[in-house]
Amino acid sequence: MSVIAKASAKRSARAAWTGIALAGVSALLLTACSSGETTEPTESDEAAASGDANPIEPGERDLTLKIGTILPQSGALAFLGPPEEAGVALAAQEINDADLGITVDVVYRDSGDTTTDTATVSVTDLLSQDVSGIVGAASSGVSKTVIDQIVAAGVVQFSPANTSADFTDYDDDNLYWRTAPSDTLQGEVLGNLIASDGNATLGMIVLNDPYGTGLAEFTKTAFEAAGGEVVAEELFNEGDSNFDSQIAGVTAANPDAIALITFDQAKIVTPALVGEGFPGDKLYFVDGNLADYSADFAPGLVEGAKGTLPGLDVSTLGDFTDQLLEIDDSLTDYSYAAESYDAVILLALAAYAANSTDGADIAEYLQQVSGGIADVGEKVTTFADGAALLAEGEQIDYDGPSGPVTFDENGDPTEATIGIFQYNADGTYERIGDG
Repeated sequence: MSVIAKASAKRSARAAWTGIALAGVSALLLTACSSGETTEPTESDEAAASGDANPIEPGERDLTLKIGTILPQSGALAFLGPPEEAGVALAAQEINDADLGITVDVVYRDSGDTTTDTATVSVTDLLSQDVSGIVGAASSGVSKTVIDQIVAAGVVQFSPANTSADFTDYDDDNLYWRTAPSDTLQGEVLGNLIASDGNATLGMIVLNDPYGTGLAEFTKTAFEAAGGEVVAEELFNEGDSNFDSQIAGVTAANPDAIALITFDQAKIVTPALVGEGFPGDKLYFVDGNLADYSADFAPGLVEGAKGTLPGLDVSTLGDFTDQLLEIDDSLTDYSYAAESYDAVILLALAAYAANSTDGADIAEYLQQVSGGIADVGEKVTTFADGAALLAEGEQIDYDGPSGPVTFDENGDPTEATIGIFQYNADGTYERIGDG
């Protein structure tokens, strides 16, 4: 059976989100060429020859791609671990089911948080197993502790959730990539949201790490550019369990609104703030703590509170969420599941394009298979379709359930959607718009 016939037989059933993923970029229809035949140069060949894109070797593959994960099974971001690991598992399953000459093996490990050395231990273990790529960490602070170790080993680090702007120009030998946007965008959306809700003054309680301080800076910039004033900014460190001084400091300034730029410390800070008399509907959450609090908070505690989270509305992508639930039927939150899924698909497509599982070779093709090379690549939304075209020597432009994934030269996505959410009386939240 030919590669194209196999791809047709194994084609994914995710048509529900294909239309969303295709928005924004028109496809180039490229002429296929097969090995052993003399043909006129294709557009793919010409693009590669011009230096805009690396050439794609036609023919079938026989590759085994070993990927490790350092996603939070414990620590302050543990609530993000299940959807992220489900996204990884679903992508690996679809790649393997496609049976197109590449097999993905995944080794799951814990990232913990910055209060432990769990991530370092996990990375050391994964590198000893000769992984080609590591998906994670979720926390920017955790990634900062292991990125140099991963880069030194020549392995790709691919985070589905790191948002710190520090990674944009990090000295990473082209080996660090992410499907989550920089906090420059989330901060702008959050700051403008708070201002547009009629708040003139803002207090912030902020995790003192690259994620927290970076997001706080961009939020402050946007809020003050909209005419507001940040009247208090209280920092705390990972591992702190008492936040009385931060709460006292921010409430003393009597702000109209308070932004909680934290991880799961919000479970402690939020009830304490409301207990001090601050209105729960004037609190603003971020991706690090936007979670289902129905089992943690009294009914009505945060009703009307709002928050931001990067990514498309995954709940509208019926087939995708149904497949995630087949992987883990206990999921109630899908934060960064799509970004994790796309990270694995992109790693596999880049390995397929390079016909190699060497980390540096994979990194060389990641921007290319995302459509980050101008005017090169036919639009695809599944691994099977992308691999079939690559096997014919064609260029591709992959978009997935996380949206149009188009990398710049720094490994950052150039397009992103920031969802705006509001809490219900029962402590659950729902999407009310996009920023």
